[in-house]
Amino acid sequence: MARGIDYGGMMHRAMQRLIADVLQTVAQEGLPGDHHFFITFDTRDSDVEMADWLRERYPEEMTIVIQHWFDDLVITPEGFRITLNFGNSPEPLYIPFDALRTFVDPSVEFGLRFENHEEDEEDEPEEDPAEPEDPGEGGPAGGAEVVSLDKWRK
Repeated sequence: MARGIDYGGMMHRAMQRLIADVLQTVAQEGLPGDHHFFITFDTRDSDVEMADWLRERYPEEMTIVIQHWFDDLVITPEGFRITLNFGNSPEPLYIPFDALRTFVDPSVEFGLRFENHEEDEEDEPEEDPAEPEDPGEGGPAGGAEVVSLDKWRK
């Protein structure tokens, strides 16, 4: 018997592709206008590549800002590579799309949130939309709309 249509999984993959398309456009053309991104990712993901000192400083998750200075932005089907400046020290990163937790472009109040989940969880969908998490220091400010996609997954 068929399990049914996995709308949550399909939306999750579609939103990852949307982010990949946005980043590909930025890699080719640069950031237009006031656009900039706050991207939070899970540093515990085994495929994340980052300097040891950054992993020690951010043992669970990290928010990066793509705005004024970035280099070597390369998008793959599984994730993206980018070099960012940390205290005048360029550091390369590789971030798989599966490690993403949030993507926010505050210039247009757009945001996505990918919740952590296990495939075998049997959580019921929430009746109310999830509230955006406080991004903490270095995170996005303002009232960007955050869309939680994974709450509908079973």
